[in-house]
Amino acid sequence: MQKIKKGDKVVVLAGKDKGRSGEVLSVQPKEDTAVVRGVNLIRRHQKQTQSQEAGIITKEAPIHLSNIALADPKDGKPTRVGFTIQKDGKKVRVAKRSGEVING
Repeated sequence: MQKIKKGDKVVVLAGKDKGRSGEVLSVQPKEDTAVVRGVNLIRRHQKQTQSQEAGIITKEAPIHLSNIALADPKDGKPTRVGFTIQKDGKKVRVAKRSGEVING
């Protein structure tokens, strides 16, 4: 089970966007990176194609998983992730900061 998944709220720990938070749009486990909405924005020159217009577009670039941490469901501050087995035998992610179960 992965510690960070698509749809999670995360906080950036290092880099130019330190302290900012956003939602994970996608995770690439083989590259250890994730794309977070509104974080690590880059500007790219786009050639005109049949489907899209030419110009300079702004989009999110992948950020390394070591530079982001899950936001605690209670207070939104960065937390580490642990795993526990529930009574029904289900393995769930738990915020180490507050001990709350992370849904998703």
